[in-house]
Amino acid sequence: MPAAVRPLIDFSRADADSGLETLVRYRLHLLGIECLSQVRLTGVGVVDLIVGDRLIVEADGSTHDGPGRHRDRVRDAAALALGFVTLRFDTAMILHDWPAAEAAIISALSLGLHESPLGLRVRSSL
Repeated sequence: MPAAVRPLIDFSRADADSGLETLVRYRLHLLGIECLSQVRLTGVGVVDLIVGDRLIVEADGSTHDGPGRHRDRVRDAAALALGFVTLRFDTAMILHDWPAAEAAIISALSLGLHESPLGLRVRSSL
């Protein structure tokens, strides 16, 4: 096994839905961004990652193409109605254009999109 891969394997979790999710969680960790993984939200279902109180980060593999794409849009709308903001990245972006994904996440954090307005804890309804 290449030495560069070992930290990622050590960081992986049994409850991760995919290797892509683990890779995103690891990259966020390297940036000092804490997140929860595989969080069940009432009315939405299980989401890949949550940063702060209300920023959902989804790592979409090929199963999110076709009919899965529509299901994801329905889930995103339901999440927004509950006060969550969703950032969704596909395989190509995660593997080949991570700087753009990273910039979007950092921008969302700098805009406070991970925080509940007025200090409300949206995540408390999980």
